[in-house]
Amino acid sequence: MKVTVVGAGAVGASCAEYIAIKNFASEVVLLDIKEGYAEGKAMDLMQTASLNGFDTKIVGSTSDYSKTANSDICVITSGIPRKPGMTREELIGINAGIVKSVSASLVEHSPNTILIVVSNPMDTMTYLVHKTTDLPKHRIIGMGGALDSARFKYRLAEALDAPISDVDGMVIGGHSDKGMVPLTSHATRNSIKVSEFLSEERLEQVAADTKVGGATLTGLLGTSAWYAPGAAVSGLVQAIACDQKKIYPCSTLLDGEYGLSDLCIGVPVILGRNGIEKIVDVSLSDAEKEHMKASAEGVKKTNGLLEL
Repeated sequence: MKVTVVGAGAVGASCAEYIAIKNFASEVVLLDIKEGYAEGKAMDLMQTASLNGFDTKIVGSTSDYSKTANSDICVITSGIPRKPGMTREELIGINAGIVKSVSASLVEHSPNTILIVVSNPMDTMTYLVHKTTDLPKHRIIGMGGALDSARFKYRLAEALDAPISDVDGMVIGGHSDKGMVPLTSHATRNSIKVSEFLSEERLEQVAADTKVGGATLTGLLGTSAWYAPGAAVSGLVQAIACDQKKIYPCSTLLDGEYGLSDLCIGVPVILGRNGIEKIVDVSLSDAEKEHMKASAEGVKKTNGLLEL
């Protein structure tokens, strides 16, 4: 199992670290355009191998895509990160050109790969990859919902004063501050609906805090977060590599599902060795349906800024 991570910044390096520590991949290639940067990160990570007990080989490369050849899974984290006050949508001009070039180079060297897109605005970047590569749609996946759901569960556990292992919840919709749709109607604490423990007002606050989870961290850190995004990506990679058939909310190209077409947006999917093996249709409350519709309109508006 060979995995490539493009972009050796904080998110990419964290992703490579979590994949290596989980010890399911034989090789991780870390690639960056900055001279020596990926090589240095790879060496630093390899020097933790004996300490963290993994045997995954981590290789660094400066813009040499030949080293990524025959990758089973490729992760695209490259592009500029958010700064305080920026929306994900404001990154589109620069990141679209980067993602288009990177995805073409990856597919050239690994035509059978599965691509996971992390670069923002993520739903639009995932749509761009669909429009500019010949990969089938089940092999193009946008990572946003897994991260947003982790942030949702964090806020739920906080509100419930419960261990996070007791809490389950999911966020669908667009990966943006306004586009996220936290499914409060489905959220549970050890199989009991959270509405049994929390007032509607408190649940609305949990949802609101979830939506600005990334912006909150950007304001505190001065840049985008990296630990949780890296862990979220590694979870998707492991689900595919190990054929786990796990359900994650991922951005995928819809063709009538949820009443939506010709856009990529976060919905529950089953992930396995073939990538997206099935889109899961879940019942939504009337409010959630309206939020999903509004989220889709926002994503389509951002897609309209692409120069395809």
